[in-house]
Amino acid sequence: MEQKDLQRIKQQFSIIGNNAQLNRDIEIAVQVALTDLSVLITGESGVGKEHFPKIIHQNSPRKHGPYFAINCGAIPEGTIDAELFGHTKGAFTDAKSERKGYFEIADGGTLFLDEVGELPLPTQARLLRVLETGEFIRMGSSEVQKTNVRVVAATNLNIPKAIEEGRFREDLYYRLNTIEIKVPALRERKEDIPLLFRKFVVDFAEKYRMPAIRLTDEATEMLKSYYWQGNVRQLKNVAQRISLIEKFREITPDILAHYLPAHQMQRGLALVGNTSQKEMPVEELKMLYNMIGMMKREMDMMKEQLAALQQQDAHSSIQEDIMEWEPKKKVLDIDEVAVVADEETETPTEETKTDLKLSNLERDTIQKALLKNGGNRKATAVELGLSERTLYRKIKDYGL
Repeated sequence: MEQKDLQRIKQQFSIIGNNAQLNRDIEIAVQVALTDLSVLITGESGVGKEHFPKIIHQNSPRKHGPYFAINCGAIPEGTIDAELFGHTKGAFTDAKSERKGYFEIADGGTLFLDEVGELPLPTQARLLRVLETGEFIRMGSSEVQKTNVRVVAATNLNIPKAIEEGRFREDLYYRLNTIEIKVPALRERKEDIPLLFRKFVVDFAEKYRMPAIRLTDEATEMLKSYYWQGNVRQLKNVAQRISLIEKFREITPDILAHYLPAHQMQRGLALVGNTSQKEMPVEELKMLYNMIGMMKREMDMMKEQLAALQQQDAHSSIQEDIMEWEPKKKVLDIDEVAVVADEETETPTEETKTDLKLSNLERDTIQKALLKNGGNRKATAVELGLSERTLYRKIKDYGL
């Protein structure tokens, strides 16, 4: 698919992001739209699965036919069959008149069955028959009726596990899963998080007629490193709450931390930094995000200085500086939560390595901040997002 066509679809269906897996999902949805194959959309709750049935319908020969989205998990078990397949008068206590079901009124169009994993087993059997033969029977009737409906289903369940537990029919799974679209979790689309957040805060600023909030670089890193259990839905909720509550429009990690549950912050840090699973105080987590932001800015400045020196034909002096500095320190990639670690002669465990990296990162950053602030501990504590008491303790621990 050409880039301009991809962007057009994103704009049409309000999809924000440039993640490679997300782009691939959109391409698959457009390709499969031309067929009548059943599609199963999988992914965690809140990732935006509801966009893809619309893409499929609007790019299919059925686009002028009806489109219905049914939340199977929101309909009581006793009435789900009547909702989907209809019923005759007197079929059950409250059936005072004949009623068509969605499979009948959506004839010639598309039916999106969201949370299909929540369907009761008897309803799953009825659904399988429709998918295989195009036939169904209203509740209270013996007359077989035909329908021509394209079914797109979605679920956040682990369907293979549900099959093992006897909660989902295996034959229905394979019938629905002719084509599968796996929507990535937000934590797998880190590059899209600032874009989504910016879009949300601009929308809320317009809606509530107030200035849009702005994240500092450190807060942006914190946002990207967060686990986001609730995915895009949770991110939007956080953007709305901050937009409405915060008086000051510049959001720092200290402010942002109030809106992010600490246990998800721990999980996000563990995934991004490959740290050990032991607990870290929230105050130190905030300082770590501050340090990452500071080191990224310093690295950007170093890159600019190196580029300027190269333009001045000072390549030899740069090499001398590198040779003089390189034996002393080993620098890892800043994009992988850069850490500066002293060379070790022993072979430590993975957990020990992680602790050493974090300790060296913390010590070096505190030392730089002290130098920058002329040894003023109060100003240093403010810059690092620490209490003065915590800073004094760390200065003593590291012998600074």
